Amino acid sequence: MSTASLRAGVIGLGAMGRNHARVLSTLEGVELVGCSDPLVTDQRVSHGSPIHTTVEDLVAAGLDYAVVACPTALHEEVGLYLAENGVAALIEKPLAHSDEGAHRLVEAFESRGLVAGVGHIERYNPSLQNLRERLSAGDLGEIYQVVTRRQGPFPARIADVGVVKDLATHDIDLTAWVTGRAYLSVSARTSRRSGREHEDMVAVVAELEQDAIANHLVNWLSPLKERSTVVTGEKGCFVADTLTADLTFYANGAITSEWETMRNFRGVSEGDMTRFAISRREPLLVEHERFRDAVLGVGDDIVTVRQGMRTVEVSSAVLRSAQEGTTVSVSSALPA
Repeated sequence: MSTASLRAGVIGLGAMGRNHARVLSTLEGVELVGCSDPLVTDQRVSHGSPIHTTVEDLVAAGLDYAVVACPTALHEEVGLYLAENGVAALIEKPLAHSDEGAHRLVEAFESRGLVAGVGHIERYNPSLQNLRERLSAGDLGEIYQVVTRRQGPFPARIADVGVVKDLATHDIDLTAWVTGRAYLSVSARTSRRSGREHEDMVAVVAELEQDAIANHLVNWLSPLKERSTVVTGEKGCFVADTLTADLTFYANGAITSEWETMRNFRGVSEGDMTRFAISRREPLLVEHERFRDAVLGVGDDIVTVRQGMRTVEVSSAVLRSAQEGTTVSVSSALPA
């Protein structure tokens, strides 16, 4: 691959946008030609590339693709402008603020044949990639349940959405992806404990295809940062820690305990525990490599805008369930 074969830009130089600029500044086959942010002027955060005050000026500089890392409320407006100008886009999650906005973005990019993806970075976490491969190979047998826990202190940079649209979309996307099963319905409860406009805690119970259950516990209220995915099935359970990129398998076994008190608490017998050795690469770098390849037409391992739309729809159903106090079916106005 020749150097600087694609011209890329970053829209929004907040915490995530700066990370995108860092990776793009050294990504093989890509030249970071500029960024846009109305409030940032320090070119150290853009790694020496020009910083434009408007998206229009950045696009006028000539782009093959752009990373959209501005606030969620602006994703639709910016994404539609890029599509109208023939620019491919990697849009940070969530794809859009609303179902309708997500649908419009899907239509805008697909109708023009433009590559567009969503930055659900957990798909590129080594532990989850390894987990997906093992589930696909049948190492767990039938999948019974997926439980995720995602908690930590509130990130001050988030102002326009709550914990459902921000953090929980990671869990919604990764659950559907690692299991290969779509969401059918959700039941959720949210709370606002910190006095902010949007919810900062959510508990979700979801029904997946093939009779599997998912549970998501997400909050911005804990001093403990945790990113855990547990998949339980016919042959045992996998535990993925995406903070450390560790994957462990706890197998069912034939060895029972002779300690009667402990035996009474065990639903299955204990088997071997295996912690897998996994090659670890930075997920954001892998995400950018995959998107670059998709733009070049030599790969398709990206989170498509249509998949991102599905995640927005599930997150909207979660919020609706919490508001109405009911179980909400997940449906879409667009075909899969």
